[in-house]
Amino acid sequence: VMSGAEQYYVGVDVGTASVRAALVTGDGLVKTRAEESIHIWQPRPEHYVQSSTDIWAKCCSTVRKVTEGVDRARVRGIGFDATCSLVVLDKSFQPLAVDVDGQKDRNVIMWLDHRASEQAVRITGTGHGVLRAVGGVMSPEMQPPKLLWLKEVSPLPPHSSDNNR
Repeated sequence: VMSGAEQYYVGVDVGTASVRAALVTGDGLVKTRAEESIHIWQPRPEHYVQSSTDIWAKCCSTVRKVTEGVDRARVRGIGFDATCSLVVLDKSFQPLAVDVDGQKDRNVIMWLDHRASEQAVRITGTGHGVLRAVGGVMSPEMQPPKLLWLKEVSPLPPHSSDNNR
């Protein structure tokens, strides 16, 4: 424990439209804040996508901004929270496109994307006991319908030539 030197914590909130970071003292006083917008694409109705590369770059830049001029040894921890979106990567952790436009950097299906509404209805229709944990109804904003959509309708080829999928 460092005596006499103030200690800090960094909080990072990845929201729908921006990344926000704050440098906070051990007593909970917010010393500095930073915010950067995240790009959102809507390639077709009900489809909302983002880029994990863009999101991560904004996380890094907001953290750099709030910690500028602060001795790194005084930063005791960092915490993240984020919206519930689906990031699609290959086996080598490289982005995979989630729409027919094929742009690999657009590899996040956002929580508000409702392309998987049909899959959500079918999952709910199973009546499976696990649905009790989500109020008995599977929302198209949840991950299982989106994963099923990727399996059934995905623009990605079923088997990539490098077998990374």
